[in-house]
Amino acid sequence: MEKTANQSILPISAKINDKGNLEIGGCDVIELAQKYDTPLYVYDEATIKSICNSYKTAFEKYKNFQPMFASKAFMTKYMCKLMQKEGFGLDVVSGGELYTAIKSGFDMSKIVFNGNNKSIDELEMALDNNIGRISVDNFLELALLDNLAKSKNKNIDIFLRITPGIECHTHEYIQTGHLDSKFGFDLTQLDEAVELVKEQYTSLNIKGLHAHIGSQIFETQVYYDVVEVILKEMARIKEKHSIELQEMNIGGGLGITYTENDTPPSINEIAEVILDSLESNSKKYGINSPKLYIEPGRSIVGTAGATIYTVGSSKQVPNGKKYVALDGGMSDNPRPSMYQAIYTAVVADKVHSDDKEIVTLAGKHCESGDIIIKDIELPKLEEGDIVCVFNTGAYGYSMSSNYNRVLKPCAVTVQNGQSSVIIKRETYDELISHDVIPDYLS
Repeated sequence: MEKTANQSILPISAKINDKGNLEIGGCDVIELAQKYDTPLYVYDEATIKSICNSYKTAFEKYKNFQPMFASKAFMTKYMCKLMQKEGFGLDVVSGGELYTAIKSGFDMSKIVFNGNNKSIDELEMALDNNIGRISVDNFLELALLDNLAKSKNKNIDIFLRITPGIECHTHEYIQTGHLDSKFGFDLTQLDEAVELVKEQYTSLNIKGLHAHIGSQIFETQVYYDVVEVILKEMARIKEKHSIELQEMNIGGGLGITYTENDTPPSINEIAEVILDSLESNSKKYGINSPKLYIEPGRSIVGTAGATIYTVGSSKQVPNGKKYVALDGGMSDNPRPSMYQAIYTAVVADKVHSDDKEIVTLAGKHCESGDIIIKDIELPKLEEGDIVCVFNTGAYGYSMSSNYNRVLKPCAVTVQNGQSSVIIKRETYDELISHDVIPDYLS
């Protein structure tokens, strides 16, 4: 089956140019570092578009299909504009993500608001802007949302998020579908939730069920299973409560290739499994095939993104590791520290050098755990060299911080030899702009 870009370590436009330098989107990485400084996030637009097209093509025979971008992976006004152009909706999980979508001019009818503890202010923002669906996670939210809807004289379309009891083999922090999860209604609670909406929370319209099984998934059977679980529950609700649900949201979670040891399925492979489950289980449980929502995030932007760093100091531990420090680290990408995530990197102007050594790439932060990549074989590094770490497009910027009061990096998109800023580099004045000194210390 044809490979898709999530199965590649490199952005699809990456190559070595005539100067011997790494090039992404037709832009020389060394020149990008000189122009924008480092650390620098680089996004290859061609890779993002290729992945979006792969999703649309893989599911094209299922006519009632709506792909959504899980915006927590990388949420900016640029991404909103690009996703709208590609025909994707947005899965948002906070007021900040929703506000970004609003300010970008995104089509509100194509937004699903997800999350396990939405505030009243966030729900009001969603209602006031007439977003398409709110995925309700718990009993408190049902009550809050109904009260708000009644106060605004509105009827709100919702999903009920369920915990499907499916455990995929990924990091425990990014498993979301197993029974012991903070997310969603347990299946034993679903009848009560449906009854409350039917009898009491009359401003809420249940359109369908929503489930999510995790992230960085390398299996295909779990996608078949989650579709079956949802369809079985939809059939049971129809029989018991005389409510025919018409939509299902199966989440996202498809993995990407961070290193040569990673073997995620292609988009085509999971689509085949999902569509097979839809067809066979719709017949099995005697219900009409519902509208299908999926919510990929990492697989849309992960491979498209790379982070460029400049080499600084180094340290050879006697009879031990050699540490080479870069000018970024856990503030621009906390995943190695949080999840023990492993990445692939190259030296942008020494890609084919044979003079190599094993080094550990360390960040600049005041933490022993601030390690970007352990024990990687690279050409011998010198101060000022440019290192490019691949597959940082998802959960790098979106999880970044100002730890040690380090400034957040600039981000650029590259395509056809042109680069454009999509996030400005933070300044020191912006860093302290929210600090307040109490009067008694003035």
